[in-house]
Amino acid sequence: MNIVGKKIVVVGAGRSGLAVCRYAVMHGAQVVLSDSRTEQDLRTSGTALDDIVELVTLDLGGHSEAYFTGADLIVISPGVKLTIAALAAARRVGVPVIGEIELAARLLRCPIMAITGTNGKSTTTELLGAMLRRCGKRVFVGGNLGTPLITCADAEIDYAVVELSSFQLESVAQFKPKYAAMLNISLDHLDRYPSMESYVLAKGAIFAQQNGQDVAIVNADDPEAMRLADGGLAQQVLFSSARRLEKGISCHDGIIHWRGYGESLDFDTSKLRLKGGHNIENVMAALVPILLEGLDADLAWQAACDFCGLAHRMAFVRSLNGVAWYNDSKGTNPGSVLKSVASLAPSNSAAQLTLIAGGKDKGGDYRDMRECLGGRVGQFILLGQAAEPMQQAWADLAPIHKAATMEQAVQLAYELTPAGGTVLLSPGCSSFDMFRSFEHRGDLFTAAVLALAPGE
Repeated sequence: MNIVGKKIVVVGAGRSGLAVCRYAVMHGAQVVLSDSRTEQDLRTSGTALDDIVELVTLDLGGHSEAYFTGADLIVISPGVKLTIAALAAARRVGVPVIGEIELAARLLRCPIMAITGTNGKSTTTELLGAMLRRCGKRVFVGGNLGTPLITCADAEIDYAVVELSSFQLESVAQFKPKYAAMLNISLDHLDRYPSMESYVLAKGAIFAQQNGQDVAIVNADDPEAMRLADGGLAQQVLFSSARRLEKGISCHDGIIHWRGYGESLDFDTSKLRLKGGHNIENVMAALVPILLEGLDADLAWQAACDFCGLAHRMAFVRSLNGVAWYNDSKGTNPGSVLKSVASLAPSNSAAQLTLIAGGKDKGGDYRDMRECLGGRVGQFILLGQAAEPMQQAWADLAPIHKAATMEQAVQLAYELTPAGGTVLLSPGCSSFDMFRSFEHRGDLFTAAVLALAPGE
């Protein structure tokens, strides 16, 4: 794809938008950066504009239609809604509108391994990258995880492993990964999508351009994931934690079995540092590309066993006065919370789990979480905009307390949780009502927990 001399409008001054600006300018394009926020707003939020302002034309505080309709190409960031008026005007005059992922994929010269799903995609992406590196491969790992895919467009690499959100998949057109993994589908982002079905269909774009030479890695236990994969043309390789598969990868009695694709292999999950059934599924999904590529299974498994997980994702913080504290700030939707709660508190447990939850309400129905939370959670500590709807949904399950700050939530949890219990921060919501990001939220939680003194 030749962009030399092209007039490109980049919409959104986030991480991926700025990366596109840098790449496009470096390769001879004329770039306009457009954002609804003012320059002061961007700088206040920490956006690094200093190396951009001399390179591009700034269109800030709104979107100037003339720039959009006069462009050769528009590249949008994941947070940008496709319905804004300037984009509609550009489409009417035939200007192509794509996302950063689409642009990067057209420029890449290596196979892409793409991973999506409601939960587990960051862990699976990082894990697959670690396996490939252990096998001696040159690998890019990024996407929704943090580093924009466009940053590796000129790199000499063997594979690009990319985490994809539904927002990123809204703006792909020709995107065709060699491997596309669909981990699971559950309710999320109803503040963005008009229905669950529209969210599901956005996820399904990961399979849309694959053909029979490509591979769809699909959770056989998830009907929605299977439905989406069945609509594509790729070869399906299934994984399951609920039943043994004669062909595919499955886990039974603690052993992962690989069957039906050449040599049969078994892997003992007791060797893994990652814990929980959901992480077993992540490991199985990550193993599939490794095994189909014919890479060293023993080296890949060693990498899996050494993998400790991600920051802010079920990260153990400390044990204090007999209470274990876990930071799961990356648990930003109800499905993720339920997996984390179930991994720490068995059904009908003594209910010594304190759950700190809440944040920016994304439009879900928290009553759907009742069956899992009941009998597992001893008390709730709720924060942010979602505190009120969560209280209404869970009021009869366990005592509910509200906190105005993370520090107050941690202090309440310290006072309420008995020895032998567990405190879990797993918000089930976005962070943007009170915090800059889920990382900021998790860092404040961890700092507050580490500041507690024994016997305080």
